[in-house]
Amino acid sequence: MASNQKQAIHVIGGGLAGSEAAWQIAERGVPVVLHEMRPGKRTDAHQTGDLAELVCSNSLRSDDREKNAVGLLHEEMRRLGSLIIRSADANQVPAGGALAVDRYDFASAITKALTEHPLISIIREEVEHIPDDVHCAIIATGPLTSPNLADSIRRLTGDESLAFFDAIAPIIHRDSIDMSKAWFQSRYDKAGPGGSGADYINCPMDKAQYEAFIAALIAGEKGTFKEWEASTPYFDGCLPIEVMAERGVETLRHGPMKPFGLTNPHSPQKSYAVVQLRQDNKLGTLFNMVGFQTKLKHGEQTRIFRTIPGLENAEFARLGGLHRNTFLNSPKLLDGTLRLKAAPRLRFAGQITGCEGYVESAATGLMVGRFAAAEWLGEQPNVPPTTTAHGALIAYITGDHIDMVDSGTASYQPMNINFGLLPPIHELPTHGPDGKKLRGPDKANVKKMALCSRALADLDRWLAAQAHPVAAE
Repeated sequence: MASNQKQAIHVIGGGLAGSEAAWQIAERGVPVVLHEMRPGKRTDAHQTGDLAELVCSNSLRSDDREKNAVGLLHEEMRRLGSLIIRSADANQVPAGGALAVDRYDFASAITKALTEHPLISIIREEVEHIPDDVHCAIIATGPLTSPNLADSIRRLTGDESLAFFDAIAPIIHRDSIDMSKAWFQSRYDKAGPGGSGADYINCPMDKAQYEAFIAALIAGEKGTFKEWEASTPYFDGCLPIEVMAERGVETLRHGPMKPFGLTNPHSPQKSYAVVQLRQDNKLGTLFNMVGFQTKLKHGEQTRIFRTIPGLENAEFARLGGLHRNTFLNSPKLLDGTLRLKAAPRLRFAGQITGCEGYVESAATGLMVGRFAAAEWLGEQPNVPPTTTAHGALIAYITGDHIDMVDSGTASYQPMNINFGLLPPIHELPTHGPDGKKLRGPDKANVKKMALCSRALADLDRWLAAQAHPVAAE
Protein backbone atom coordinates (compact mmCIF):
# COMPACT_ATOMS: atom_id res chain seq x y z
CA MET A 1 0.00 0.00 0.00
CA ALA A 2 1.28 3.47 -0.91
CA SER A 3 2.50 5.58 1.99
CA ASN A 4 -0.12 8.30 1.38
CA GLN A 5 -2.86 5.70 1.60
CA LYS A 6 -1.42 4.38 4.86
CA GLN A 7 -1.83 7.85 6.36
CA ALA A 8 -5.46 8.12 5.24
CA ILE A 9 -8.44 6.83 7.19
CA HIS A 10 -9.79 3.74 5.47
CA VAL A 11 -13.54 3.13 5.36
CA ILE A 12 -14.57 -0.41 4.43
CA GLY A 13 -18.07 -0.55 3.00
CA GLY A 14 -19.82 1.97 0.77
CA GLY A 15 -23.34 1.73 2.17
CA LEU A 16 -25.13 4.46 4.08
CA ALA A 17 -22.86 4.31 7.13
CA GLY A 18 -19.60 4.07 5.19
CA SER A 19 -20.58 6.80 2.74
CA GLU A 20 -21.56 9.17 5.54
CA ALA A 21 -18.41 8.38 7.52
CA ALA A 22 -16.20 9.08 4.50
CA TRP A 23 -17.95 12.39 3.87
CA GLN A 24 -17.64 13.57 7.45
CA ILE A 25 -13.93 12.72 7.55
CA ALA A 26 -13.12 14.44 4.25
CA GLU A 27 -15.14 17.55 5.19
CA ARG A 28 -12.75 17.96 8.12
CA GLY A 29 -9.74 18.03 5.82
CA VAL A 30 -8.64 14.44 6.43
CA PRO A 31 -7.87 12.07 3.50
CA VAL A 32 -10.09 9.01 3.11
CA VAL A 33 -9.87 5.76 1.18
CA LEU A 34 -13.35 4.27 0.72
CA HIS A 35 -13.46 0.55 -0.16
CA GLU A 36 -16.52 -0.93 -1.87
CA MET A 37 -16.53 -4.38 -3.47
CA ARG A 38 -19.44 -3.64 -5.81
CA PRO A 39 -19.90 -3.80 -8.73
CA GLY A 40 -16.98 -6.18 -9.13
CA LYS A 41 -18.45 -8.48 -6.51
CA ARG A 42 -22.18 -8.32 -6.07
CA THR A 43 -24.37 -9.17 -3.09
CA ASP A 44 -27.72 -10.96 -3.19
CA ALA A 45 -29.49 -7.75 -2.21
CA HIS A 46 -27.94 -4.92 -4.26
CA GLN A 47 -28.91 -4.12 -7.83
CA THR A 48 -26.33 -1.48 -8.84
CA GLY A 49 -22.77 -0.43 -8.17
CA ASP A 50 -23.76 2.90 -6.66
CA LEU A 51 -22.70 3.84 -3.17
CA ALA A 52 -25.41 4.11 -0.48
CA GLU A 53 -27.86 2.03 -2.51
CA LEU A 54 -31.15 1.42 -0.70
CA VAL A 55 -31.87 -2.29 -0.98
CA CYS A 56 -35.31 -2.49 0.66
CA SER A 57 -37.70 0.40 1.18
CA ASN A 58 -37.09 3.80 -0.38
CA SER A 59 -38.39 5.47 2.79
CA LEU A 60 -36.25 6.98 5.52
CA ARG A 61 -39.42 7.00 7.65
CA SER A 62 -41.10 9.96 9.35
CA ASP A 63 -39.64 13.41 8.89
CA ASP A 64 -41.60 14.89 11.81
CA ARG A 65 -38.91 16.51 13.95
CA GLU A 66 -41.35 17.53 16.69
CA LYS A 67 -43.13 14.28 17.60
CA ASN A 68 -41.20 11.41 16.02
CA ALA A 69 -37.85 9.96 17.11
CA VAL A 70 -36.56 9.20 13.61
CA GLY A 71 -37.72 12.64 12.43
CA LEU A 72 -35.68 14.06 15.30
CA LEU A 73 -32.69 12.04 14.10
CA HIS A 74 -33.18 13.47 10.58
CA GLU A 75 -33.10 17.02 11.93
CA GLU A 76 -30.03 16.39 14.05
CA MET A 77 -28.28 14.95 10.99
CA ARG A 78 -29.17 18.04 8.97
CA ARG A 79 -27.58 20.22 11.64
CA LEU A 80 -24.52 17.98 11.64
CA GLY A 81 -24.00 18.32 7.87
CA SER A 82 -25.15 14.85 6.79
CA LEU A 83 -24.57 13.95 3.15
CA ILE A 84 -27.21 11.23 3.36
CA ILE A 85 -29.98 13.53 4.57
CA ARG A 86 -28.92 16.34 2.22
CA SER A 87 -29.19 13.91 -0.71
CA ALA A 88 -32.52 12.58 0.56
CA ASP A 89 -33.94 16.10 0.79
CA ALA A 90 -32.76 16.82 -2.76
CA ASN A 91 -34.25 13.62 -4.20
CA GLN A 92 -37.47 13.44 -2.20
CA VAL A 93 -40.65 11.88 -3.61
CA PRO A 94 -44.17 12.43 -2.24
CA ALA A 95 -44.79 10.23 0.81
CA GLY A 96 -46.99 12.15 3.21
CA GLY A 97 -45.04 12.89 6.36
CA ALA A 98 -42.24 10.47 5.49
CA LEU A 99 -38.90 11.28 3.88
CA ALA A 100 -38.94 8.96 0.87
CA VAL A 101 -36.57 9.20 -2.07
CA ASP A 102 -36.07 8.22 -5.66
CA ARG A 103 -33.66 5.47 -4.73
CA TYR A 104 -31.60 5.63 -7.92
CA ASP A 105 -31.19 9.41 -8.01
CA PHE A 106 -30.46 9.36 -4.26
CA ALA A 107 -27.63 6.82 -4.59
CA SER A 108 -26.34 8.51 -7.75
CA ALA A 109 -26.13 11.88 -5.98
CA ILE A 110 -24.18 10.40 -3.08
CA THR A 111 -21.85 8.51 -5.41
CA LYS A 112 -21.19 11.71 -7.37
CA ALA A 113 -20.49 13.77 -4.24
CA LEU A 114 -18.03 11.21 -2.87
CA THR A 115 -16.35 10.58 -6.21
CA GLU A 116 -15.77 14.30 -6.80
CA HIS A 117 -14.47 15.10 -3.32
CA PRO A 118 -10.72 15.84 -3.61
CA LEU A 119 -9.87 14.06 -0.34
CA ILE A 120 -11.76 10.83 -1.06
CA SER A 121 -10.26 7.94 -3.04
CA ILE A 122 -12.59 5.07 -3.91
CA ILE A 123 -11.23 1.56 -4.40
CA ARG A 124 -13.63 -0.91 -6.01
CA GLU A 125 -12.47 -4.25 -4.68
CA GLU A 126 -13.34 -6.62 -1.87
CA VAL A 127 -11.50 -6.29 1.43
CA GLU A 128 -11.19 -9.89 2.61
CA HIS A 129 -9.26 -9.27 5.80
CA ILE A 130 -8.93 -6.49 8.33
CA PRO A 131 -5.94 -4.49 7.01
CA ASP A 132 -2.81 -4.62 9.17
CA ASP A 133 -0.94 -1.79 7.49
CA VAL A 134 -3.27 1.18 8.06
CA HIS A 135 -3.31 3.47 11.07
CA CYS A 136 -7.08 3.88 11.25
CA ALA A 137 -9.95 1.97 9.65
CA ILE A 138 -13.73 2.06 9.92
CA ILE A 139 -15.61 -1.15 9.17
CA ALA A 140 -19.10 -0.37 7.90
CA THR A 141 -19.94 -3.49 5.94
CA GLY A 142 -23.52 -3.96 7.14
CA PRO A 143 -25.59 -7.07 7.76
CA LEU A 144 -24.39 -8.70 4.54
CA THR A 145 -20.69 -8.58 5.42
CA SER A 146 -18.80 -10.91 3.08
CA PRO A 147 -17.86 -14.29 4.59
CA ASN A 148 -14.10 -13.71 4.38
CA LEU A 149 -14.20 -10.37 6.17
CA ALA A 150 -16.67 -11.72 8.70
CA ASP A 151 -14.25 -14.54 9.50
CA SER A 152 -11.46 -11.99 9.91
CA ILE A 153 -13.58 -9.93 12.31
CA ARG A 154 -14.59 -13.03 14.27
CA ARG A 155 -10.98 -14.12 14.70
CA LEU A 156 -10.09 -10.70 16.05
CA THR A 157 -13.08 -10.32 18.37
CA GLY A 158 -13.73 -13.92 19.46
CA ASP A 159 -15.94 -16.76 18.24
CA GLU A 160 -19.05 -15.53 20.05
CA SER A 161 -18.78 -11.90 19.03
CA LEU A 162 -20.68 -12.06 15.75
CA ALA A 163 -24.31 -13.12 15.49
CA PHE A 164 -25.32 -14.57 12.14
CA PHE A 165 -28.99 -15.10 12.94
CA ASP A 166 -30.82 -12.11 14.29
CA ALA A 167 -33.63 -13.01 16.68
CA ILE A 168 -35.62 -9.93 17.64
CA ALA A 169 -38.42 -9.82 20.20
CA PRO A 170 -40.82 -6.88 20.34
CA ILE A 171 -40.02 -4.00 22.70
CA ILE A 172 -42.77 -2.03 24.42
CA HIS A 173 -42.81 1.39 26.04
CA ARG A 174 -43.17 0.87 29.78
CA ASP A 175 -45.71 3.65 30.24
CA SER A 176 -48.15 1.99 27.81
CA ILE A 177 -48.48 -1.20 29.92
CA ASP A 178 -51.60 -1.47 32.09
CA MET A 179 -50.23 -2.21 35.56
CA SER A 180 -53.73 -2.71 36.95
CA LYS A 181 -53.59 -6.07 35.16
CA ALA A 182 -49.82 -6.71 35.03
CA TRP A 183 -47.38 -6.79 37.94
CA PHE A 184 -43.67 -6.81 38.73
CA GLN A 185 -42.14 -10.08 39.93
CA SER A 186 -39.22 -12.36 39.10
CA ARG A 187 -39.95 -16.06 38.92
CA TYR A 188 -39.86 -17.48 42.47
CA ASP A 189 -38.87 -13.93 43.55
CA LYS A 190 -35.32 -14.73 42.51
CA ALA A 191 -33.02 -11.72 42.52
CA GLY A 192 -30.32 -12.18 39.88
CA PRO A 193 -27.19 -10.02 39.49
CA GLY A 194 -28.26 -6.46 40.12
CA GLY A 195 -31.89 -7.54 40.44
CA SER A 196 -34.50 -7.01 43.13
CA GLY A 197 -36.66 -10.10 42.83
CA ALA A 198 -39.27 -8.02 41.01
CA ASP A 199 -37.50 -7.44 37.73
CA TYR A 200 -40.08 -8.64 35.20
CA ILE A 201 -43.48 -7.32 34.21
CA ASN A 202 -45.94 -10.23 34.13
CA CYS A 203 -49.12 -10.35 32.04
CA PRO A 204 -51.48 -13.19 33.06
CA MET A 205 -53.78 -15.32 30.93
CA ASP A 206 -56.52 -17.75 31.84
CA LYS A 207 -57.01 -20.95 29.85
CA ALA A 208 -59.49 -19.48 27.37
CA GLN A 209 -57.29 -16.43 26.70
CA TYR A 210 -54.22 -18.64 26.26
CA GLU A 211 -55.87 -21.03 23.81
CA ALA A 212 -57.26 -18.13 21.77
CA PHE A 213 -53.79 -16.58 21.73
CA ILE A 214 -52.19 -19.81 20.49
CA ALA A 215 -54.79 -20.11 17.74
CA ALA A 216 -54.13 -16.50 16.69
CA LEU A 217 -50.36 -17.11 16.55
CA ILE A 218 -50.81 -20.14 14.31
CA ALA A 219 -53.33 -18.42 12.03
CA GLY A 220 -51.49 -15.10 11.86
CA GLU A 221 -49.95 -14.03 8.57
CA LYS A 222 -46.19 -14.61 8.52
CA GLY A 223 -43.42 -12.85 6.68
CA THR A 224 -41.17 -14.77 4.31
CA PHE A 225 -37.42 -15.07 4.22
CA LYS A 226 -35.46 -13.30 1.53
CA GLU A 227 -33.67 -15.63 -0.85
CA TRP A 228 -30.28 -15.23 0.84
CA GLU A 229 -31.83 -15.91 4.27
CA ALA A 230 -33.81 -19.02 3.37
CA SER A 231 -30.92 -21.45 3.78
CA THR A 232 -30.15 -20.25 7.33
CA PRO A 233 -31.53 -22.79 9.81
CA TYR A 234 -33.40 -21.90 12.96
CA PHE A 235 -31.45 -22.23 16.18
CA ASP A 236 -33.38 -23.78 19.06
CA GLY A 237 -32.59 -20.72 21.17
CA CYS A 238 -34.37 -18.36 18.77
CA LEU A 239 -37.33 -20.28 17.41
CA PRO A 240 -40.17 -17.99 16.33
CA ILE A 241 -42.96 -18.06 18.87
CA GLU A 242 -45.44 -19.16 16.20
CA VAL A 243 -43.23 -22.15 15.34
CA MET A 244 -43.25 -23.16 19.01
CA ALA A 245 -47.05 -22.77 19.04
CA GLU A 246 -47.34 -25.12 16.06
CA ARG A 247 -45.51 -27.83 18.01
CA GLY A 248 -48.44 -28.20 20.37
CA VAL A 249 -50.93 -26.10 22.30
CA GLU A 250 -49.06 -26.64 25.60
CA THR A 251 -45.58 -25.90 24.27
CA LEU A 252 -45.49 -22.20 25.09
CA ARG A 253 -46.92 -22.53 28.60
CA HIS A 254 -44.05 -24.89 29.36
CA GLY A 255 -41.61 -22.53 27.64
CA PRO A 256 -41.47 -18.72 27.60
CA MET A 257 -45.09 -18.41 28.83
CA LYS A 258 -44.82 -20.77 31.81
CA PRO A 259 -46.79 -19.47 34.83
CA PHE A 260 -44.76 -21.22 37.50
CA GLY A 261 -43.24 -19.28 40.41
CA LEU A 262 -45.45 -16.24 39.85
CA THR A 263 -48.32 -14.91 41.96
CA ASN A 264 -50.83 -12.42 40.54
CA PRO A 265 -51.50 -9.76 43.21
CA HIS A 266 -54.62 -8.63 41.33
CA SER A 267 -56.42 -11.97 41.47
CA PRO A 268 -56.46 -15.07 43.70
CA GLN A 269 -56.94 -17.22 40.59
CA LYS A 270 -53.78 -18.96 39.38
CA SER A 271 -52.60 -17.87 35.95
CA TYR A 272 -52.78 -20.50 33.25
CA ALA A 273 -49.96 -18.80 31.31
CA VAL A 274 -47.90 -15.64 31.75
CA VAL A 275 -46.18 -13.36 29.26
CA GLN A 276 -43.06 -11.84 30.80
CA LEU A 277 -41.42 -8.57 29.80
CA ARG A 278 -37.85 -7.81 30.78
CA GLN A 279 -36.33 -4.35 31.18
CA ASP A 280 -34.41 -3.49 28.03
CA ASN A 281 -32.61 -0.26 28.90
CA LYS A 282 -31.10 1.25 32.01
CA LEU A 283 -33.67 4.02 32.05
CA GLY A 284 -36.44 1.47 32.57
CA THR A 285 -38.54 3.03 29.81
CA LEU A 286 -38.45 -0.02 27.50
CA PHE A 287 -39.35 -3.66 28.15
CA ASN A 288 -38.93 -6.58 25.75
CA MET A 289 -41.28 -9.53 25.41
CA VAL A 290 -39.26 -12.51 26.63
CA GLY A 291 -39.04 -15.32 24.08
CA PHE A 292 -41.30 -13.57 21.56
CA GLN A 293 -39.02 -13.48 18.51
CA THR A 294 -41.34 -13.85 15.55
CA LYS A 295 -41.82 -13.81 11.80
CA LEU A 296 -45.41 -12.58 12.06
CA LYS A 297 -46.04 -9.56 9.87
CA HIS A 298 -45.93 -6.30 11.77
CA GLY A 299 -49.65 -5.61 11.57
CA GLU A 300 -50.37 -9.10 12.88
CA GLN A 301 -47.94 -8.65 15.77
CA THR A 302 -49.68 -5.47 16.87
CA ARG A 303 -53.14 -7.04 16.59
CA ILE A 304 -52.31 -10.33 18.31
CA PHE A 305 -50.00 -9.04 21.05
CA ARG A 306 -52.55 -6.42 22.08
CA THR A 307 -54.90 -9.26 23.04
CA ILE A 308 -52.54 -10.03 25.95
CA PRO A 309 -54.00 -8.72 29.24
CA GLY A 310 -52.16 -5.57 30.20
CA LEU A 311 -50.95 -4.89 26.66
CA GLU A 312 -54.26 -3.76 25.14
CA ASN A 313 -52.84 -0.28 24.55
CA ALA A 314 -49.20 -1.26 24.13
CA GLU A 315 -46.99 1.11 22.18
CA PHE A 316 -44.21 -0.76 20.41
CA ALA A 317 -40.74 0.76 20.25
CA ARG A 318 -39.78 -2.14 17.97
CA LEU A 319 -41.66 -5.08 16.54
CA GLY A 320 -40.22 -8.56 16.36
CA GLY A 321 -38.33 -10.27 13.59
CA LEU A 322 -36.06 -13.14 12.72
CA HIS A 323 -33.59 -12.85 9.88
CA ARG A 324 -30.00 -13.45 8.92
CA ASN A 325 -27.75 -10.69 10.13
CA THR A 326 -24.21 -9.91 11.17
CA PHE A 327 -23.65 -7.71 14.18
CA LEU A 328 -21.18 -7.32 17.00
CA ASN A 329 -21.85 -7.70 20.69
CA SER A 330 -21.01 -4.00 20.72
CA PRO A 331 -21.41 -3.23 24.44
CA LYS A 332 -18.76 -5.84 25.17
CA LEU A 333 -16.43 -5.05 22.28
CA LEU A 334 -16.66 -1.32 21.53
CA ASP A 335 -15.79 1.75 23.59
CA GLY A 336 -17.84 4.93 23.85
CA THR A 337 -16.64 6.21 20.46
CA LEU A 338 -17.23 2.85 18.70
CA ARG A 339 -13.57 1.82 18.73
CA LEU A 340 -12.76 -1.85 19.07
CA LYS A 341 -11.35 -2.23 22.58
CA ALA A 342 -9.01 -5.01 21.46
CA ALA A 343 -7.65 -2.92 18.56
CA PRO A 344 -8.35 0.81 18.99
CA ARG A 345 -7.21 1.64 15.46
CA LEU A 346 -10.45 0.05 14.26
CA ARG A 347 -13.94 1.51 14.53
CA PHE A 348 -17.28 0.09 13.46
CA ALA A 349 -20.33 1.86 12.05
CA GLY A 350 -23.76 0.98 10.69
CA GLN A 351 -25.82 -2.13 11.15
CA ILE A 352 -22.79 -4.25 12.07
CA THR A 353 -22.80 -2.36 15.40
CA GLY A 354 -26.36 -3.47 16.14
CA CYS A 355 -28.32 -0.40 15.14
CA GLU A 356 -31.34 -1.06 12.95
CA GLY A 357 -32.53 0.96 9.97
CA TYR A 358 -31.21 3.17 7.18
CA VAL A 359 -31.20 6.39 9.16
CA GLU A 360 -29.67 4.89 12.27
CA SER A 361 -26.89 3.31 10.18
CA ALA A 362 -26.10 6.62 8.53
CA ALA A 363 -26.18 8.38 11.91
CA THR A 364 -23.58 6.03 13.38
CA GLY A 365 -21.44 6.55 10.28
CA LEU A 366 -21.71 10.30 10.78
CA MET A 367 -20.58 10.03 14.39
CA VAL A 368 -17.77 7.57 13.72
CA GLY A 369 -16.50 9.76 10.90
CA ARG A 370 -16.36 12.72 13.27
CA PHE A 371 -14.66 10.65 15.98
CA ALA A 372 -12.03 9.25 13.61
CA ALA A 373 -11.28 12.64 12.06
CA ALA A 374 -10.90 14.23 15.49
CA GLU A 375 -8.38 11.60 16.52
CA TRP A 376 -6.46 11.95 13.25
CA LEU A 377 -6.27 15.72 13.92
CA GLY A 378 -4.97 15.13 17.44
CA GLU A 379 -8.23 16.13 19.13
CA GLN A 380 -10.37 14.34 21.69
CA PRO A 381 -13.53 12.82 20.17
CA ASN A 382 -16.64 14.17 21.85
CA VAL A 383 -19.91 12.21 22.06
CA PRO A 384 -23.17 14.20 21.95
CA PRO A 385 -25.20 14.18 25.17
CA THR A 386 -27.54 11.24 25.67
CA THR A 387 -30.47 13.64 25.58
CA THR A 388 -29.91 13.87 21.80
CA ALA A 389 -30.97 11.15 19.38
CA HIS A 390 -27.35 10.58 18.29
CA GLY A 391 -26.07 10.41 21.85
CA ALA A 392 -28.87 8.09 22.94
CA LEU A 393 -28.26 5.75 20.00
CA ILE A 394 -24.54 5.52 20.73
CA ALA A 395 -25.24 5.00 24.43
CA TYR A 396 -27.49 2.06 23.56
CA ILE A 397 -24.92 0.53 21.21
CA THR A 398 -22.08 0.86 23.70
CA GLY A 399 -23.79 -0.17 26.89
CA ASP A 400 -27.14 1.39 27.76
CA HIS A 401 -28.96 -1.93 27.94
CA ILE A 402 -29.38 -4.84 30.31
CA ASP A 403 -26.23 -6.92 29.99
CA MET A 404 -27.35 -10.44 30.86
CA VAL A 405 -30.45 -12.57 30.74
CA ASP A 406 -31.25 -15.57 32.90
CA SER A 407 -29.40 -18.06 30.70
CA GLY A 408 -26.21 -16.00 31.04
CA THR A 409 -26.09 -15.03 27.36
CA ALA A 410 -25.74 -11.52 26.06
CA SER A 411 -29.07 -9.73 25.65
CA TYR A 412 -27.91 -7.10 23.15
CA GLN A 413 -30.11 -6.92 20.05
CA PRO A 414 -30.44 -4.48 17.14
CA MET A 415 -32.53 -1.39 17.82
CA ASN A 416 -34.14 1.51 15.96
CA ILE A 417 -34.05 4.99 17.43
CA ASN A 418 -37.07 5.58 19.66
CA PHE A 419 -38.02 7.90 22.49
CA GLY A 420 -37.47 5.13 25.04
CA LEU A 421 -33.71 5.51 24.50
CA LEU A 422 -33.73 9.14 25.65
CA PRO A 423 -33.72 10.05 29.35
CA PRO A 424 -37.26 10.96 30.39
CA ILE A 425 -38.39 14.44 31.31
CA HIS A 426 -40.05 14.13 34.70
CA GLU A 427 -41.80 17.49 34.86
CA LEU A 428 -44.21 17.97 31.97
CA PRO A 429 -47.38 20.04 31.62
CA THR A 430 -50.42 18.16 32.92
CA HIS A 431 -53.02 20.51 31.43
CA GLY A 432 -53.48 21.98 27.98
CA PRO A 433 -53.89 25.69 27.10
CA ASP A 434 -57.64 25.29 27.61
CA GLY A 435 -57.09 24.16 31.20
CA LYS A 436 -58.24 20.60 30.54
CA LYS A 437 -56.17 17.72 31.84
CA LEU A 438 -54.02 16.13 29.15
CA ARG A 439 -54.92 12.54 28.36
CA GLY A 440 -54.13 9.88 25.77
CA PRO A 441 -52.56 11.12 22.51
CA ASP A 442 -52.46 14.73 23.72
CA LYS A 443 -50.42 13.73 26.77
CA ALA A 444 -48.10 11.57 24.64
CA ASN A 445 -47.56 14.37 22.12
CA VAL A 446 -46.58 16.84 24.85
CA LYS A 447 -43.95 14.36 26.06
CA LYS A 448 -42.60 13.76 22.56
CA MET A 449 -42.42 17.45 21.75
CA ALA A 450 -40.56 18.15 25.00
CA LEU A 451 -38.03 15.38 24.27
CA CYS A 452 -37.45 16.70 20.74
CA SER A 453 -37.10 20.31 21.87
CA ARG A 454 -34.60 19.36 24.55
CA ALA A 455 -32.63 17.17 22.12
CA LEU A 456 -32.22 19.88 19.49
CA ALA A 457 -31.31 22.53 22.06
CA ASP A 458 -28.69 20.24 23.60
CA LEU A 459 -27.32 19.32 20.17
CA ASP A 460 -26.96 22.99 19.26
CA ARG A 461 -25.04 23.66 22.48
CA TRP A 462 -22.83 20.63 21.84
CA LEU A 463 -22.16 21.74 18.27
CA ALA A 464 -21.26 25.26 19.39
CA ALA A 465 -18.62 23.79 21.68
CA GLN A 466 -16.93 21.84 18.89
CA ALA A 467 -13.76 23.15 17.28
CA HIS A 468 -14.80 22.51 13.69
CA PRO A 469 -18.09 23.85 12.31
CA VAL A 470 -19.83 21.48 9.91
CA ALA A 471 -21.51 22.31 6.61
CA ALA A 472 -22.53 20.09 3.73
CA GLU A 473 -22.22 22.44 0.79
